[in-house]
Amino acid sequence: MAAAAEPRPARGMANHGIAQVEVDGSGIPSLFTVPPSIVDLLETSSSVLQRDTVEECLPFLNGDEHAGKCNQHGIPRLDKQRHVKFLQKQLGKLPPQMTAADPSRPWFFYWCLAALTLLGEDVTAYSKRLVETVRPIQNESGGFGGGFGQQSHLATTYATVLALMLVGGEGAYDVIDRRAMWKWLCSLKQADGGFQMVVGGEEDVRGAYCASVIISLLGIPLELSPDSPAFVAGHKDLFSGLGEWVGRCQTYEGGVAAIPGIEAHGAYAFCALGCLSILDSPHRSIPKYMNVPQLIAWLSSRQYSPEGGFSGRTNKLVDGCYSHWVGGCWPLIQAALSGPSSSEARSADQQDAYSGSLFSRNGLIRYILCCCQDQTLRGGLRDKPSKYSDAYHTCYVLSGLSSAQHSWTLRASRPSGSTGGADEWDAMPYVEDEQIFNEDDRIGTTHPVYVIPKHKVEAAWEHYASKTGF
Repeated sequence: MAAAAEPRPARGMANHGIAQVEVDGSGIPSLFTVPPSIVDLLETSSSVLQRDTVEECLPFLNGDEHAGKCNQHGIPRLDKQRHVKFLQKQLGKLPPQMTAADPSRPWFFYWCLAALTLLGEDVTAYSKRLVETVRPIQNESGGFGGGFGQQSHLATTYATVLALMLVGGEGAYDVIDRRAMWKWLCSLKQADGGFQMVVGGEEDVRGAYCASVIISLLGIPLELSPDSPAFVAGHKDLFSGLGEWVGRCQTYEGGVAAIPGIEAHGAYAFCALGCLSILDSPHRSIPKYMNVPQLIAWLSSRQYSPEGGFSGRTNKLVDGCYSHWVGGCWPLIQAALSGPSSSEARSADQQDAYSGSLFSRNGLIRYILCCCQDQTLRGGLRDKPSKYSDAYHTCYVLSGLSSAQHSWTLRASRPSGSTGGADEWDAMPYVEDEQIFNEDDRIGTTHPVYVIPKHKVEAAWEHYASKTGF
């Protein structure tokens, strides 16, 4: 049951001459300045939290909390230098209370380096320090642990590999023991086609994505080791049965769960689409294994108004990190619908999909720049106005901002049936709608599948392709 909400001004509206339709002279659509016009009559703890979140965000969205700092669209500037200083600090010596985060150190490397790159910083200077730091956490059995003496894990291995690709150079590329990595990946490959995150541990869509990224970036041979659990079950290569396993993770809602049969989650949707886009070109692999209309419906439902940001699950609150996890799904969905731009002929549906946007880019940009920036001396980005900034949100909020500011096109696809992810992608500034942010606040781009810059991906491919064997 739902009903039209009683007209009520958002907090701070009366003092600033803000009408229900738009902010005077600013051109801010009322969609982003007033509470939702339709509310659920059944009040629950979730609906109360949602209402509180809207009331918390509205003063930021309508300019109250950024008085004198906004452009004509009510959007504050992206404080790049303050965010750069925040990230550089995270790569330095951390306080004693961060000891508990020791198993997550590879993630700090990746989050900070990726975010700095998006902000236009040169991170190659970190190469020597990073190599010296990660060498001791690489295990002889293959892969990287979170810290010295810790068991190898696909998540920390993924983060370490991406961090090394970001800084680049022979030292960073060659510190990885690719033969041991291959052997370890074979031990994680399961009889049902999926991957465990750690030997004897959980199997989920994260494993499918992390493993496929590592295999593709490092040029790992696909042939399975005979002692792999998957080889004994009849699989012959690392990608065998993986698409089918990922497809089974799509839920009745249309989203994607960590494993078959549980709740859909935005981060797992991205992992599924990223994995499938490595197995084959997205216009072939995604429709093959996913019900795309249902997935689009679920992803579209994740964007809320007036906030403009994305939630990660049904009936959950917006969170800045889903600017990437859900926002990053759209370029891959767009490519799945439209196919490569080099195609000589397109269907009417593909032509329609090729133009326009599948989500409100300006709504997401407004949420990020208004609500997610920590404009105190601390800097960085956060999930909502009341939260503290951290490296995780800074990285993924900036990644989401990049996706909203740019349009990715699948220019040319690899030959049918080939694996590895070597499609040709192009990014251009998105110009379909009126630009609501200052051009100086545009940031760099990140590959829609690998979440590091495109030229970093290509440099890794070139390096490992030049190797003979391991």
